[in-house]
Amino acid sequence: MQAHTDEHNIVKMCMVLEVSKSGYYKWLRAQNQPQSEKEIYRKEIEQKICKSFYESQGAYGSPRVHADLVEWGYNVSQKTVARIMQKLGLSASPKGKYVVTTDSNHDQKIYPNLVKRQFNVNEPNRIWVTDITYIWTIEGWVYLSTIMDLFSRKIVGWSMAAHMKKELSIQTLNTALISRQPDEGLIHHSDRGSQYCSSDYTDILKENKMQISMSKKGDPYDNACIESFHATIKKELIYRRKFATRAEAVKAINYYISSFYNEKRKHSTLGYFSPNQFERMHLQNEPEYIS
Repeated sequence: MQAHTDEHNIVKMCMVLEVSKSGYYKWLRAQNQPQSEKEIYRKEIEQKICKSFYESQGAYGSPRVHADLVEWGYNVSQKTVARIMQKLGLSASPKGKYVVTTDSNHDQKIYPNLVKRQFNVNEPNRIWVTDITYIWTIEGWVYLSTIMDLFSRKIVGWSMAAHMKKELSIQTLNTALISRQPDEGLIHHSDRGSQYCSSDYTDILKENKMQISMSKKGDPYDNACIESFHATIKKELIYRRKFATRAEAVKAINYYISSFYNEKRKHSTLGYFSPNQFERMHLQNEPEYIS
């Protein structure tokens, strides 16, 4: 009697789920069979790929996910990671388009380009690059000013406001100076925007014995690294969110830069280490730290 009732319930369940009874029994047999070591390992790899992808807030493509797996001790190729990500429907956001925002129509002093697209630097606080980008919220625009140390690609100063006046850039510069306390001779590179050419801004650079460098007019490639960072934060954070208020955007951007980008995000130029990891390794290899 019990067997007849069970069979009747199975038939009803199959009808509700719109599957055949033979298909249900096939699935049931598969569940009862012990999994092979290969199958267990494959599922573990899938779980770790998902972990890397979602911890990056969906920002990582297969190269950085693969770097995470290698760091966690898994012997798997990038091609395999890419194939599994495709199967799982995991893909990073596409890049946004570059938009020119610099106002260089002014009569303030222009300085020569000292960097000349030489972006590889051997020590911290030798070259800083800076720029401003913008973020839309329902409440209005938020402008993000950032300074990057080319050595580690770390964002060493940033600030946000509802305007892009010189005071925004000055606040960013002062934050970087307090945080890093660089020696004399650091090259500060920017575009020819009025914020960076203002005497209030250049006076701070001169007071701190910094060399002033500027890109050619209308050439974003002269400041490609900071432009690339702004494209990255838009792709990985800003284009994924709809911010209701400026405060909401500021909070999300602060977290992205301090807790994700500087501390965790793997950078291809740095051998897939994060900026902070790269700087810590450099510090450990300094002669005074070697016993």
